[in-house]
Amino acid sequence: MNLQNKITIKGLTDTGRVRSKNEDAIGFDSALGLVVLADGMGGHRGGEIASSMTVDTIIDQLQQRLPEIPPGEVDETSGFSMESICIQDAVVAANELVYAAAEANPEHKGMGTTIVVLQFYNNSFSLAHIGDSRCYRLRNDKLEQITKDHSLLQELIDRGFYTPEEARNSMNKNLVTRALGIDPVVMPDIQEDIVLKNDIYLLCSDGLTDLVEDNDIYLTIMQFSANLEEAAKQLITKANQNGGRDNISVMLCRIDDDFSSKQGWFKKFVAWFD
Repeated sequence: MNLQNKITIKGLTDTGRVRSKNEDAIGFDSALGLVVLADGMGGHRGGEIASSMTVDTIIDQLQQRLPEIPPGEVDETSGFSMESICIQDAVVAANELVYAAAEANPEHKGMGTTIVVLQFYNNSFSLAHIGDSRCYRLRNDKLEQITKDHSLLQELIDRGFYTPEEARNSMNKNLVTRALGIDPVVMPDIQEDIVLKNDIYLLCSDGLTDLVEDNDIYLTIMQFSANLEEAAKQLITKANQNGGRDNISVMLCRIDDDFSSKQGWFKKFVAWFD
């Protein structure tokens, strides 16, 4: 099913006010309902190579595989949808490519990237992530973080050393415990859930969340919910006004209409009798 008119997707990325280059990468395919964001790391252009290579690989692989599978078909071994399995496979393939590229070039040794992949299908989504780039959902006037950071700071929160409020002032913010491209094998965390009309999903790098409070993110998206491009611009502006210490990437997706595969077949069935 072509989701072009079912979901509105807007994305922006910005170098920020301190960094000389942008190591973030974003990409999407509106027809597939596919959104990808990566935040690279590594010296001598390693970060921007890792992030752009990852986004391109994942989108290319999913553009090939997703149209071939029935929407919502379940993998009997894992219990996940085949969409989730395809995303996992694409992330694994990207990891292998980035790791091999780093091993082949001493200047890029240790390069890696975070990754967030969001795929919509059959009134549902599959979400995969590695690292501390995030996905939030705004539903019924409530903003919820639906990814959990793979970071030292999050582990310290989980173990009770910090409260979430104390963590905002920690010096350990950007130490990730899992990244794509660093090790020969890495697996993303996978989540699945249903979507509702008017849901808004935010994918972002830590250049936004380190500098803009969740409540300010919420208020901005609420104010500009009808204009996602302006919402993205405003979020990046706020991060830059608060110092812009890192690259800032923002992707926003709004559910505008039903895209159930069953509903699609029902509409075709009804159309035969018109």
